[in-house]
Amino acid sequence: MKMHEERSTRSGLLRLLKMRGSCSTSEMAEAMGITEMAIRRHIQSLEKDGIIRSTLVRKAMGRPSYRYSLTETADDLFPKNYAQLALDLLDQLESFEDGEERITRLFEGRRDRLERRYRSRLSNLSPEQKIAALAEIQNESGYMAECVADAETPGVYTLYEYNCPVAKVARQYRQACHSERQLFERLLDAEVERTECLADGQIRCTYKIRYRQ
Repeated sequence: MKMHEERSTRSGLLRLLKMRGSCSTSEMAEAMGITEMAIRRHIQSLEKDGIIRSTLVRKAMGRPSYRYSLTETADDLFPKNYAQLALDLLDQLESFEDGEERITRLFEGRRDRLERRYRSRLSNLSPEQKIAALAEIQNESGYMAECVADAETPGVYTLYEYNCPVAKVARQYRQACHSERQLFERLLDAEVERTECLADGQIRCTYKIRYRQ
């Protein structure tokens, strides 16, 4: 129960700062109905996490005081609807006469940009190192990826992705999946086959990777 209360208070403080822009500890304590000591304890934790920042405010009379506001990092803690925005834009693009072709070119352009961005991170690596680096790149984007070498067949690996940050888009526009597989082929310089896909309702995306012997 105590842990739940801690989370609830933390969420309440973040919501308060989001709505008001900045607050002093006394203003937060009054709004939340808890002591300033409790507020300061939460502030210390939130500052340590880089979620809020303090600003020293000097007054014409009296002691200076601190006001607290959210950092850019805190923005990720609030609800977002990027997937629906992307779908709305893609739907609008699809309504044009050559809409499907435009969408395909859009995903191909994204594939090419990602290849240019990550190519240097995989250069001069062994096949196993390349796949490990690719899994790391995907994890940085939230894909929950891991790679496994085939114990019986040299040069064969499996890359698993247990989360897809673009799944809502990929279910409607499969160009997202096709361009990802092509990106992997280019970055790894290997044959890549997708055998499972989250967009198809399966529990993960699975890629079989075979290096040419």
